[in-house]
Amino acid sequence: MEKSVQIIEYQEVYKKDFKRINVEWIEKFFTVEHQDLVQLDNPQSIIDGGGKIYFAKLDDEIVGTAALIHDGNNEYELAKMGVSPNAQGLGLGKKLCVVAIEEAKKRKAKSLYLRSNRSLTPAISMYLSVGFVEVPLDASHYKRANIKMDYPL
Repeated sequence: MEKSVQIIEYQEVYKKDFKRINVEWIEKFFTVEHQDLVQLDNPQSIIDGGGKIYFAKLDDEIVGTAALIHDGNNEYELAKMGVSPNAQGLGLGKKLCVVAIEEAKKRKAKSLYLRSNRSLTPAISMYLSVGFVEVPLDASHYKRANIKMDYPL
């Protein structure tokens, strides 16, 4: 039977899922940092700051998430993106990414960027496939960030 996939917006009931999915992938490759916890423990601050959080729901289970974080001056960061291991390979990360891109366009964002790590080859390939391009890395809150990518708007 075909599984049902939905991309939905943040609701308080999914607060624990937002943290669970992100901590799960960060701990697999890196170390959870202070800035992670600031956002993961209070996702409402992302919404209140003018951003959005999306979830991938597979049947009745939340298995992926991505945040569009407004950082001022109509600039947005695509961040806090992860997909549970049991749902990887289904294209959910790409679906989340495209929804965030469309929202940034709708908001007439002047900039949409992300920071990642070159070791995350599948993620970097997916970002390139939807149109992100590598740009020089600037200062980051995260020790793990060693690549910055922009989406040309």
